[in-house]
Amino acid sequence: MALIQLIQLQSSILKYNKQCFQISSQRSTILRINAVSLNGQQLIQSGKVRPILPKESGTAMEDEGYILLDIRPEWEREKACVSGSLHVPLFLKDMDNSPITLLKKWVHFGYIGAWTGQNFTMINDEFVKQVEQKIPDKDNAKVLVACGEGLRSLMAISKLHEGDYRNLAWLAGGFNRASDSDFPAVEGPEKLQYATIGGASYYFLQLLILLRAVGK
Repeated sequence: MALIQLIQLQSSILKYNKQCFQISSQRSTILRINAVSLNGQQLIQSGKVRPILPKESGTAMEDEGYILLDIRPEWEREKACVSGSLHVPLFLKDMDNSPITLLKKWVHFGYIGAWTGQNFTMINDEFVKQVEQKIPDKDNAKVLVACGEGLRSLMAISKLHEGDYRNLAWLAGGFNRASDSDFPAVEGPEKLQYATIGGASYYFLQLLILLRAVGK
């Protein structure tokens, strides 16, 4: 009986250590993401990456030949996207259904997902390789990297710069700062600046839009 209890205790300790390792790995991932975003800011401050405001992006694309690279996840792009833009998502929906990941998804839903409508995601490890397939000319191609709010695109420009892309630009503030006239054409059922909004916050937004319309 004591031997069985010892084995059970040992099994519990191993499970606990595994969980601690997974939590530690998650924290390391968060720290790594923050470091990459900081590196993106440093690239902009040093002049190696050009910041472009949404109102200037149309001119940059039409007159200067910039290629717009949309790095948002698929569910945001389906709501609204700039016509002719290229799409390579930096984050993918996490399809892992292990007990630990399911717990993380539940916590994510309770704190973030229910309000914003955002899925639990993981970094796309093939991001740079997929961009290379669509934009192989690293030396001459001018790439304007964009996301919803401008934070994920900071990570993307850091990764692309490490991948030897040398003519990078960052959409400052992201699509959230865009107005209806900033891009030549937009596809999708939503306005481009509202595409990142989902979940309960989407219905609050629709209510505000309705109240504004009634007020006018």
